[in-house]
Order: sequence, then C-alpha cells, then structure tokens
Amino acid sequence: MGNSKLLAKEVRKKSLQMVHQANASHIGGALSMTDILAVLYTSVLKYNSKDPGWDERDRFILSKGHACVSLYSILALCGFFPVEELDEYGKNGSRLLTHTTHYIPGVEISAGSLGHGLPIACGIAIAAKRKKAGYRTYVLAGDGEMDEGSNWEALLLAAHLKLDNLCLIIDYNKIQSLGNTNDVLNLEPLKTKLEAFNWNVLQIDGHNHRDISEAFAQARQAKGKPTAIIADTVKGKGVSFMENKLVWHYKSPDEEQLNNAMKEIER
Repeated sequence: MGNSKLLAKEVRKKSLQMVHQANASHIGGALSMTDILAVLYTSVLKYNSKDPGWDERDRFILSKGHACVSLYSILALCGFFPVEELDEYGKNGSRLLTHTTHYIPGVEISAGSLGHGLPIACGIAIAAKRKKAGYRTYVLAGDGEMDEGSNWEALLLAAHLKLDNLCLIIDYNKIQSLGNTNDVLNLEPLKTKLEAFNWNVLQIDGHNHRDISEAFAQARQAKGKPTAIIADTVKGKGVSFMENKLVWHYKSPDEEQLNNAMKEIER
C-alpha cells in the first residue's frame, strides 16, 4: 500500500478487530504508534515482503512488543503473510501471540520484556558497521519503557560508537500501564537528556505523516551520531473515547465500543 494515511486507517481498523475478538489488551499503545509504522512501511524501510530475510533489508525492531496488533496488521497488509491470519490473533495454537514473536515473517525479535529492543538494535547496528553493510536499524520504544536502565546504557554505547546507522523512535504518548508517564518516573527534559548523551535528537508530532517522513530523512543524513526521534503521540489516537485514557492500556472494546470506534475511523 503506497498511501501512508490509508494504510494507517486500515491498520487501526484491523488492530481494533483483533483486540476485540481476542479480548486482549494494549490497544491504546497500538493506536498511538500506527502513524509512525505507516510512514516507515510506506516510504522509509527497505524490505521485501516476499523475502523477509533479505540480507539488505533495513531492520525494524518493535521494542514495545505488547502493542503488537498494529505491527502484525501492517505486516499482513504489506504482504508478509495473509491478512486472513489476523483473525487467529491470540487464539490457542496461533503463531500470532499477544506479544511480538520472531516466528512471524517480518518480525526481527520476540519482544515484550521491556528495555531489550534498543540494546539488541545497537548490536545489529554494530554488526552492519563491521560488515560495511548498507542497511539501517530502526527501533520503536515506548515512553514508559524508557524507565529501564538498559536503555540508558544502550544510549551511551550507541553514541560512543557513533552508530549513525541507528534510529530510535520514542512513542511519547505520556501514559504507561500504571499512570501518566511523568508521574510514574519523570522523563523530562527528555530531549535535553538525549542530547546530553550525544545523540542527534528530533521532536515531532507523531501523527503528522509529513513531519514523520521528514524526521526519518534527517536521520538518514546525520553523520557521526545515532538519531532519536521523540514522537509526541496520543494514546488511543483515532478513537475519541480511547484517546488519553489510561484504562485502554488493558481494556478490550466490547461489541458496541468496537462498532463506534470503526465508525469514527471510517469518518
């Protein structure tokens, strides 16, 4: 699918349907990162959906693996596996587990234990440098996940090694599982902190597709430093009664709520 906004719309619909039928969780955080994923898979990442293990592919890691429904949806819509398989999400015997699993074509690592994605991405970026390979590594982390000390160790390492083939995107939706992110553990001033760690730092509207695309273009041009994109987002984006509501970190929409959400997205 070539249009990122149309792709984002379809991903939101599929994600809602999956969480509803599986009586699953994490729809708020899946919706907040949908626009970022849509731009990545439309115009940024090098990949071959018919050959997911293509050596020259860019590597994308979803570190906040609990929000997997939007990644599964986008992979299916981009041809990595049949769209019909999304109906099996969360069912006994399905390979579409409720946290990302590397058994799925297009998924680089199993994730869900937070704070692992960026350290693994550093290793991948180091390997690319040593092999003089041209692929880039992108990792998307949650803001609550930035509470993990392993991320800050990785931030130090990546800057020290000048991993300019590495891009971190932080889904800054301001809400984590137990409350507002900066009430649980204050990240601010986040941009200043990342700059102090010697990263190239951009802060954008994480739902504006042009801003997202331009940020990735700037990341590709950065030399001698890894890039962090702080994407200001809204938890539950696209569904008014889910937006900025903590309860949708774990709550599943019932039939009526699903129908209302689908109508909103269609509008």
